[in-house]
Amino acid sequence: EVQLVESGGGSVQAGGSLRLSCAASEYTFSGSSMAWFRQAPGKEREGVANIDGHDVSRYAHSVKGRFTISLDTAKNTLYLQMNSLKPEDTAMYYCAVRAGGDSSFNPLWYAYWGQGTQVTVSS
Repeated sequence: EVQLVESGGGSVQAGGSLRLSCAASEYTFSGSSMAWFRQAPGKEREGVANIDGHDVSRYAHSVKGRFTISLDTAKNTLYLQMNSLKPEDTAMYYCAVRAGGDSSFNPLWYAYWGQGTQVTVSS
């Protein structure tokens, strides 16, 4: 059974940094389409960053220049480096993966999801 486990969330002050990790069991990330989503209370789940099987990454306008998505194939772990955090970045963050294909910000595109890790940014 494929399992994705996120870690690295926490509480930080505005301007701080966090690095989220997503480790997979029974699944190899390499060549897949992967993404980070977030969902704040009362809001829809939104795509934050994605990366496809050709290592092409894309970012939501709200995080571009501050967040970086990357994959460590040796560790089979997906990362989201988040810098210059803002209170509006507060949300539950989820990693998602789909075998092959282009990446997308549509959550319906992805077959497997982690349980999420909470990020809270205070002003």
